[in-house]
Amino acid sequence: MFRLTVRDHVMIAHSLPDPFFGPAQGLHGATFEVEATWSRRDLDEHGVVLDIGAATEALKEVLGDLDYRNLDDHPAFAGRISTTEVVARHIADELAARLPDPALESLEVLLRENPDAWASYTRELGPTRA
Repeated sequence: MFRLTVRDHVMIAHSLPDPFFGPAQGLHGATFEVEATWSRRDLDEHGVVLDIGAATEALKEVLGDLDYRNLDDHPAFAGRISTTEVVARHIADELAARLPDPALESLEVLLRENPDAWASYTRELGPTRA
């Protein structure tokens, strides 16, 4: 299996309004380092998983819609708590829509809020997967 990873970061504000989250219930900021990793069994005719430039640009576009935004007011998170896991899935779904390729088998989006804690979401790709 071949993999390609690109990385960027995004600065957001949000609240996690549930007693489960303790002090994070209130509005606070977070800076996520975001890694997106695409996988495929064989390289394409150019000898790559995916064009690095296209992957970098797609990630920049997706994060641009979130950067410096309060996710509590973002339509993609209406009625949902914007946990790190939920944000990772949103980013993965948006990336999958921007870079469709039936030979890509999976996409993992990993968000690091600090060097010691992160969450990720892996999405299966390909012609029979949504």
